[in-house]
Amino acid sequence: MMGEVFAAIDVGSYEIALKIFELSKRKGVRELDHIRHRMDIGSETYATGRISSLHVDEMIRILSEYKKIMKEYGASHYQAYGTSAIRETKDILIVRDLIEQRTGIHIDVLSNSEQRFIDYKSIALRHDKFEKVLEKPTAIVDIGGGSIQISLFEKDTLVATQNLMTGVLRLHTTMEQVHASRLKYSELVSELVNSRLSVFAKMHLKDKKIENLIIIDDYVSPIMQKVRSGDDGDGFATREEFNKIIKVADEMSDYEVAKKLGIPEENVPLLHVASTLIKCILDATKAENLWAPGITLCDGIAYEYAEKKDYIRSPHDFEQDIIACAQNISKRYMGSKSRRETLKKIALTIFDSTKEIHGLSDRDRLLLEIATTLHDCGKYISLVYLGDCSYNIIMSTEIIGLSHIERSIVANVVRFNHEEFEYYNSGSEFFDGLSREDYLRISKLTAIMRVANGLDRTHKQKFRDVTVSIKDRNLIINVDTSADITLEKGLFFNRAAFFEEVFGLKPVIRQKKLM
Repeated sequence: MMGEVFAAIDVGSYEIALKIFELSKRKGVRELDHIRHRMDIGSETYATGRISSLHVDEMIRILSEYKKIMKEYGASHYQAYGTSAIRETKDILIVRDLIEQRTGIHIDVLSNSEQRFIDYKSIALRHDKFEKVLEKPTAIVDIGGGSIQISLFEKDTLVATQNLMTGVLRLHTTMEQVHASRLKYSELVSELVNSRLSVFAKMHLKDKKIENLIIIDDYVSPIMQKVRSGDDGDGFATREEFNKIIKVADEMSDYEVAKKLGIPEENVPLLHVASTLIKCILDATKAENLWAPGITLCDGIAYEYAEKKDYIRSPHDFEQDIIACAQNISKRYMGSKSRRETLKKIALTIFDSTKEIHGLSDRDRLLLEIATTLHDCGKYISLVYLGDCSYNIIMSTEIIGLSHIERSIVANVVRFNHEEFEYYNSGSEFFDGLSREDYLRISKLTAIMRVANGLDRTHKQKFRDVTVSIKDRNLIINVDTSADITLEKGLFFNRAAFFEEVFGLKPVIRQKKLM
């Protein structure tokens, strides 16, 4: 019996790819077909911010063809994503609408952090080796056309992630602009990349020892899969072995490399750029081992869908990675650990006890947890403009796994925890790109956050144990403490008023004195 057929489309900066998968509980995710069409829209959008009508016509032609293939396979669902080249197009709404009208295919645009999270998820879900590799300090290097993402893991936990605008296509375009000869490629790409990497190393590596690199890319990975396959292979190589493979490719002509490796000749310059990039990262991290599992964004799209539909389960807790990422941002900006733990405990207790009335999802609970974690990051810059500074830090910092809108919700909840709430029709620039539903999520999460904050106004963590119940039109907050809470009670009213406005319940503190 055949399972569900699913199609994944990746509208990338350098090609448009389609993968067809069969999903079933017995076999998990099985690839049936992989079609790729080379199309360089990245060089155009990175330079001009637009896609020419010639390219739009070609995209319509390719996607119409893909639609037919999907139909032939009997795909019941599909997901099409656009990445950095689409993201950086100024008139993207018009282009997407035009494509959808002509082909019936709807393209969603991934933010950088969502794209990287999907890539990273696909390795974790697809490979039993992933957990083993992560036992040692590891960096995942995700190389795209526009940028690269380096994510550091220690003890199976994400400790830092950084995006660098040194993608393969961007670097290649720079090489063409400066008329670099092939012999100069390695030297010039290294110079560009190392200047960015030194900043990354200062911020995140310091005295960290990285042992493994996991590479996600379109050029080096397929070659590593070919050259290093076998029982112990599957894309694994030591630093020394990798350097040897690259040295051989460097000494051949483009035609010879293309013939030997079975890749289009026009891809060879990009292969040189990608391998130089990896070499620089190997040198910066001093990693001894390298693994290229050979996954693509299409795999990630399929694995995410399969996970959502319960075809597969992952032993890895991805939500924990998002939380760990937020905790590390808090640490970087000198946030108080005990304070954020207290605030989180109180806020989540209120959230869980009022599920009936707020109608928010588990995902919103995660956003609340991240908001409590980052509630005071702005004090690193200013105690006076705490809300504004916190907002700017959150909006400028990558939180892997969150969409741009989710990050905006977190940033606004943190800001309104410290500042006066602004209403949806006030014309506030902070609500740009947010829907009415997003605004309501912000107002509900802010109301919960303010009450939690009001209970710990003096930052003394007096309320260790809090229970919450609803009685009549009151939200009864029972606190077990023998501490003097006169100040908290006195200052609580202002915080509680907004909660009453949003939920129609009046928060009331009841103190049960400990003996």
